[in-house]
Parts: sequence; C-alpha cells; structure tokens
Amino acid sequence: LLAILIKIDSRGPTLYKQVRIGRDGKRFVMFKFRSMRTDAETQSGPIRTGPDDQRRTRVGRFLRRYSLDELPQLLNVFKGEMSLVGPRPCLPYEAEEYRRWHSNRFDVLPGITGLWQVSGKNKLTFKQMIRLDISYCQNMSLRLDLKILLLTFPTIVGFILEGIANRIRRSARALQANSPAEPIEAKKVPDSFVEQT
Repeated sequence: LLAILIKIDSRGPTLYKQVRIGRDGKRFVMFKFRSMRTDAETQSGPIRTGPDDQRRTRVGRFLRRYSLDELPQLLNVFKGEMSLVGPRPCLPYEAEEYRRWHSNRFDVLPGITGLWQVSGKNKLTFKQMIRLDISYCQNMSLRLDLKILLLTFPTIVGFILEGIANRIRRSARALQANSPAEPIEAKKVPDSFVEQT
C-alpha cells in the first residue's frame, strides 16, 4: 500500500538504496522507502532540512514522520545483513572518520532499532551514540533486545507527539506574526498635569 502511494505521489523508484557499513566493516545496500523527490540531490540553493525540507514528497513527509520509511529494512534482515536490534548502520564516509575505538560498534549486525534510538536519538551527541552502541555490543542479550523492541513503539509515538506539538507552536507563531497589531488607545492627559507643565 505504501509503495502504491509513493508511485502515485511522485515519479521515481519506490525504494531508495544506500550503501551502508555493516558487521565487521562490510558494505551492504540498505533499503528504505523513497521519501525525497528524484532530483533532490541535484537541487541548488539553500536547503531546509527537517520536517519542512522541500525536497521531501507529500507521502515522504508522512513516511518520515512515522518512521515508516524504515520498513523495507526488513528485507535486509531477511538477507542476514541487518538485525531488528543493533547499532544503526553508518555511511562509508562516516566510518572513515571513526576513531579506532568507534569501530567496536561493527562487532554485531546493525539494526533497524537500537539502544541509541530509545535513549534520546537526535537529542544525544555523537560520542553518546557511539558509547550506547558499544555498550549494546558488550551486553547484547535476548532480554535487552526485547526491552529495546518494547521501548521502540512508545519512543516513536513520543517523536510523533513532539512533532505535532512543534507544528502547533510554529502555526501559533505564524498566526501571531500575521495578525494586525491592536491599535493603542491614546490616554487622556489629566488637566492637572497640563496645568503643572
């Protein structure tokens, strides 16, 4: 159903393929539902990222808001390239910038969700993300995986609610900025003040 909506909404492939770094530093092709226009990477001029990114399609904004663009990664799970739980697979250029201890996160299969996602995600620093990933690798267990999976759904709901609240705040600010200022009533100066001056 999502694939059909993507096709109806914009031209281009349904899936977006991107090379990522997996277990033991091996490269693989990760799948996502396409959420951007096909000319997104060739656009010039300033780019506004985030929920107001003009490169995103209408369906793409919906997919990203509810993390539905990640669903095709189940294909990567079936192929044995990813797991349901694990560190997020990084891009090749990011891996090139890693320090030696950062590469410990490649000891396990990358995951669709993980400890970083349910611990604050974008609110955390890069170093905090790496430390969480390595902590997961060192303490990996079925119990921890189940805990992360159970925390993933409320975490996504929290991000959705936060996004709705931010949109409401932006709309309120826009309305406030566009509303005409109320005329200021001229205050009558008391006669006694006039006489004194």
